[in-house]
Amino acid sequence: MTDTLTSLSDIGVSIWLDDLDRGRLAGGGLADLIADSHVVGVTTNPSIFDHSITTGSAAYAEQIRDLAVRGVDVGEAVRALTAYDVRWACDLFTPTFEATSGSDGRVSIEVDPRLASDTAATIAEAKALWWLVDRPNLLVKIPATEEGLPAITEVLAAGVSVNVTLIFSVDRYREVMDAYMSGLEAAAANGHDLATIHSVASFFISRVDTAVDAALEKIGTDAAQALAGEAGIANGLLAWAAYEEVLASQRWADLAAKGANRQRPLWASTGVKNPAYPDDRYVVELAAPGCVNTMPEKTLDAVRGHGHVHGDTVSGAGPAGQKVFDQLAAVGVDLEQVFTDLEEEGVVKFVDAWQNLLDNLSATLKAARADAGRD
Repeated sequence: MTDTLTSLSDIGVSIWLDDLDRGRLAGGGLADLIADSHVVGVTTNPSIFDHSITTGSAAYAEQIRDLAVRGVDVGEAVRALTAYDVRWACDLFTPTFEATSGSDGRVSIEVDPRLASDTAATIAEAKALWWLVDRPNLLVKIPATEEGLPAITEVLAAGVSVNVTLIFSVDRYREVMDAYMSGLEAAAANGHDLATIHSVASFFISRVDTAVDAALEKIGTDAAQALAGEAGIANGLLAWAAYEEVLASQRWADLAAKGANRQRPLWASTGVKNPAYPDDRYVVELAAPGCVNTMPEKTLDAVRGHGHVHGDTVSGAGPAGQKVFDQLAAVGVDLEQVFTDLEEEGVVKFVDAWQNLLDNLSATLKAARADAGRD
């Protein structure tokens, strides 16, 4: 049943799960995926925690009751609950972390998305999360907003490993890679061992297709509609070409000589949103040695069950991606505006999910305090 996942892993793709909840941890579900499905890491985000905590009340009930009795505010409660889950997952992945010299066995936790436009607050919270979880295989997620870029550099300079999230355009990705290298250079100057610092750059795929397909539908010409479903993968191919370009630079060679680890491209948003598209496409069409693909379990199951893995489909394919982008521009798609809108919408979605989590948990804490006679 895992032959397809084995083939994917053999290419050099690190399979991470885009989901985490306490039921999966306590019931052994995550351990089973590690043992049987080549899962070597986990990513989380506010939407995942909102769903897991507010629908998994039995698994969280005891800790929520204790937090309610202590009278903690909802912000502290969220961090206590999420850090507990992430720390537990980090411990499950410790053997993977050690076997891969820190590349895999990673678990991500995100800074409060409401801080996406506040550099100083993002830096402070990232450091606090690193301290709170207190595991070397943690990645702190920081969004690739304009204000997030200097925060990424500063946090890396402090020796904290980072998952840069919400990357949509290749231009922004180049800025992310520059921020990473600047952070490593500062970390070295600060006396940190660069071999202990890791990072991934989360490049979102399916959301690009959703947005560009809508623009193509609005344009409405045959030439436009013929390009439906092409943008997301093409964008990934161009991102990989930019990554290879950086790896060939003297700046990177100097950092590598000091023990620096590559900031691996991570394909995020790999669940297919248009049912007309093959449900394995954002995995098998973006397979390359050294990349990470973080998948919802539904996508993982699809790849396991019927995925058509056909080797490295990314290396050297930048010109193919550029051809698609040239065609998109020719039919009238404003890609720069698409990427700007996607970043703004991405932050809003995470903020909304975070607020939903706060609101739902506030109500749950209030009920638990009442049950404990503390109201």
